[in-house]
Amino acid sequence: MKVLIVDDSAMSRKLVMKALPDELNAVVTQAANGQEALDAYHAGHAEVIFLDLTMPVMDGFRTLELLKREDANAVVIVISADIQPQAQQRVRELGAAAFVKKPITPEAMQAALRQIGLI
Repeated sequence: MKVLIVDDSAMSRKLVMKALPDELNAVVTQAANGQEALDAYHAGHAEVIFLDLTMPVMDGFRTLELLKREDANAVVIVISADIQPQAQQRVRELGAAAFVKKPITPEAMQAALRQIGLI
């Protein structure tokens, strides 16, 4: 499965990669901001996107909005330290498939992927 991990922190991207279950057989592409994420998506590097909210250039809210406007079926899992109910509600309204709080654990990753039927 083509996985796109979007976060301005290289350490956070690494943690997401470590949390991916082996059965996903993930081919991972990384992006450091929303614009890089859109470019990678357009290049065909994503079947599922793990998206941070707070990033430079283009934040996760705007990235999610543009992705879903372009492809309503895009599978986006938001991973963020911003666990305020308003942020979670907003990403759901924008079309996120799931919301996982940072730091992500393998258990939380598996639960999110099960919730949306990917494993």
